[in-house]
Amino acid sequence: MIILAVLAVIALYALSIYNKLVSFKARIKASVQEIGNQLKRQADLIPNLMESVKGYLKHEKEIFKDLTAARKAVLEATKGGDAQKMVDVSQQLQSSFGKLIAVVESTPQLRSVEAVTKLMDEVRDTADKLMYSRRVLIDLSADYNVMIVTFPASIIANLFGFKEEKGLVMPEEDNFREVTEEETVTPKVKLD
Repeated sequence: MIILAVLAVIALYALSIYNKLVSFKARIKASVQEIGNQLKRQADLIPNLMESVKGYLKHEKEIFKDLTAARKAVLEATKGGDAQKMVDVSQQLQSSFGKLIAVVESTPQLRSVEAVTKLMDEVRDTADKLMYSRRVLIDLSADYNVMIVTFPASIIANLFGFKEEKGLVMPEEDNFREVTEEETVTPKVKLD
């Protein structure tokens, strides 16, 4: 009888570890989806922002082409739910926004247009939410990875095939490296 009770306690403990691992996986997936949502929101701001500044920036057609291409790439990446692809297109989008922001900041007429100011605030707000979503994914991945390698959870993780989560990885030529915290800082938008 005592042996059965001990086995039941061990089984319940193993089940609780398994449930924690499954919960981590679900939260990681949700955080990847949130990154996709914020990238899509950012991409959806592009047409409005472009329309607001188009008259002032007729000579900056390359920026509009870059933004349009980045928006298309973001929308495609968010459909698939692939975190790595989202990170890749996020860099393209941030680069395009950076160019536009530089031009807006150097054009006093644009800084005084309320619609442009409001859209730039939306871009900044979305970038902050995107940064937060990335931070959540990084933290969840780290906590999950610690759990699957520590005893006794490592036994359950190995038994049920739980694998390490990479978090966010940035391409560097043909190699991959982990994202540093400095690299996840979004450029600041300053219109005054």
